Amino acid sequence: MPAREKLYLFLAGIFITALTLGNIVGVTKFVDLGFVVVPAGLLAYPVTFLATDLISELYGKARAQAVVWTGFVMNFFMLALMWAGHSFPDASGVSGAASTFESVFDFMKPNVVASMIAYLIAQSFDVKAFHFWKNLTKGKHLWLRNIGSTTASQVIDTVTILSILYVSGGLGESVDSVGALIGLMWGSYLFKFTFALADTPFFYAGVYLLKDRIGEEPDAAN
Repeated sequence: MPAREKLYLFLAGIFITALTLGNIVGVTKFVDLGFVVVPAGLLAYPVTFLATDLISELYGKARAQAVVWTGFVMNFFMLALMWAGHSFPDASGVSGAASTFESVFDFMKPNVVASMIAYLIAQSFDVKAFHFWKNLTKGKHLWLRNIGSTTASQVIDTVTILSILYVSGGLGESVDSVGALIGLMWGSYLFKFTFALADTPFFYAGVYLLKDRIGEEPDAAN
């Protein structure tokens, strides 16, 4: 397999792993990062934007969008597998933590549905916005398309997923008012925005270290 395709699979694997882990963990736990309190599942999610931006830059819009759709389908596949495990009767005396499984499943159901709706909208927007900025600047200013596309798409993602979870009651008893919801939105977005700034050096490093090695122009083989 060419190095170009190995790298693509690696980036796609990072993307899908981070996305799936974020949906499993979801809002089962909130963590205090010192400057903001966010759901533990959110820690993995910003990595997905770095991965799609790298794929967009190195492989083009079509392959980045393909990864977005693959991640969308795989998370519903994961939910179907969890549903199967939930549906079969418990083998009493053998199961080590059946109650833990059921608790995770109960939290995961609304989280996956809400997350996937928000994810598909936000990630598709991210890919399009990335190439909008790239075309507008004629391929210059990597930082602008990385930060510009990510920060804007994360507004969409944050507002969409938390609004759906709030209406469905998936945020727990602590978020019991619109004011608390807005506070959670602000904290979640602040974390994502900080990550978007922090990942820019990694985006630059990835592009400059890998672009000349993988050959072919983005979208050339699509």
